[in-house]
Amino acid sequence: MSIDLFKNAIALTGGISTGKSTTCNLFKLHGFLTIDADKIAHKLLDENSAKVAEMFGSQYIDEDGKVIRKELGKIIFSNEENKLKLEALLHPLIKEEIIKESRVFELQNKPYFIDIPLFFEKMHYPIPRSLVVYTPKDIQIERLMQRDNINKEEAELKISNQWDIEKKKEMADMVIDNSKNLKHLQNEVERIIEEII
Repeated sequence: MSIDLFKNAIALTGGISTGKSTTCNLFKLHGFLTIDADKIAHKLLDENSAKVAEMFGSQYIDEDGKVIRKELGKIIFSNEENKLKLEALLHPLIKEEIIKESRVFELQNKPYFIDIPLFFEKMHYPIPRSLVVYTPKDIQIERLMQRDNINKEEAELKISNQWDIEKKKEMADMVIDNSKNLKHLQNEVERIIEEII
């Protein structure tokens, strides 16, 4: 795979609940193209629901043949072996789809974002620049508890499945601080746009 593939790409990453999707939406409002690895994963999960049923049991599939993500998540987040099994199925397919979309975006020859939650953990993509959406861990836990309506322990378990956000912040080429309100986040996005254009 030639490096030209991701020449204009910027990997947008961070931790669970640090505000990656909101940040991505703000970039879209400014006319940037984005690829969302999670959206691709959800689509592929449903397309491969028969394989998921084979691997983990049909109780994780609803009557429409879609994967019940919340239920599946419980056995994925708490069990490393299950997590690796699911990743082995999905990651190659996700990568294929990202490469396909990226080829189209590269034709425009301008910066675009690929939202990859596990960009640093997995290092599967030769994307030259990275942007981390950063939130201190205590705020991250709080937001996740609210978002998923779960307790602190569950939130901490989900967060522990990813690298520490401070580590990602150190590795990033650029950082967006999302520890305050939406207005502050909008300003941060505008600052990054200045930087990359």
